[in-house]
Amino acid sequence: MPELEDAVLGAGLMAGTANVIMQLGRPGVGYGVAESRVHSGNVFQHPVKRTRTTLTYLAVATLGTDEERRAYRRGVNRSHAQVRSTGSSPVRYNAFDEDLQLWVAACLYKGFEDTYTVFGEPLDDESADALYRGAATFGTTLQVRPGSWPADRAAFTEYWEKSLDRVDIDDRIRAYLTDLVELRFLPRFARVFAPYHRFVTTGFLPRRFREEMRLPWTARDQRRFDALMRAFAVVVRFSPKPLRRFPYNLCLWDLRRRLAAGRPLV
Repeated sequence: MPELEDAVLGAGLMAGTANVIMQLGRPGVGYGVAESRVHSGNVFQHPVKRTRTTLTYLAVATLGTDEERRAYRRGVNRSHAQVRSTGSSPVRYNAFDEDLQLWVAACLYKGFEDTYTVFGEPLDDESADALYRGAATFGTTLQVRPGSWPADRAAFTEYWEKSLDRVDIDDRIRAYLTDLVELRFLPRFARVFAPYHRFVTTGFLPRRFREEMRLPWTARDQRRFDALMRAFAVVVRFSPKPLRRFPYNLCLWDLRRRLAAGRPLV
C-alpha cells in the first residue's frame, strides 16, 4: 500500500507554482504573503532560502518524525507571528488562522493527489484513503487540529467544493503570482525557462484557477501537456526511490543537521 511519502516525487516540483497559485487564491493567504514583513522569506529577495524553507516544510510533514514536526512548527511560528494584516490591508488575515492554514493544507493535498495521479500507479480506494489520511500532516505540522481535517475523502470533496466559492484573485495578487509564473525572481533564467514554466504551471492548474489568473488554455495545449506528463511518468516510475524523493530527502537531511547543531530551522 503506498504511503504519502511514496507520492513525494521530485517530478512533482513541476506543479509547485500551480499549487502556490491555488493557496494564494484565498485573499487572506494571498495578501498574507504579498504584504508579509518577513523579508527573509520573500521569494523575490531570497529565492534560495524561501525555496529551502518551503521544501523542508513539505519534507518534514511527509517524511519527518513527530518530534521533527514539532521543532519545525516552533520555527515557523516565530516567522508567522509577524504575518498579520494592518489597518491598510484590503482583507483581514493572520498567519495563525486555522481556517486559512486548513486551506493551504488542502491545496497541498490536492497537489500531491494530482502528482500521484500523473506520475504514480492507479490507486484503489483503500490506498487512496491511506494517502488521504497521511496528508493530514500538511495541516497538523502547523496549527490545524487533527479534528479539523475532513474526516474522509468524501468530506474533503465537500469542503473543497465549498471553499472554491471563497477563491478570488484580484489584480494585485494576480500580478504577484504572474511574476512567479514568469520566473521574475530568477531573472538570469527567466528568458529561457519562463515559457516552459508557464505552460506546465497552467497545465497543473484546475480550470477555476486558470480563469482567475486569466491564463489561456486550449484543447491542443491539454494534449501537449498530457503527452509531456506521460513521458515524465515513464522516467519517474523507473527511477529509484531516493531519486524520486529528491530534493525532499536532501532537505530532511539538512533539517536534521540543523537540529543537531542547534541552528535556526527557518
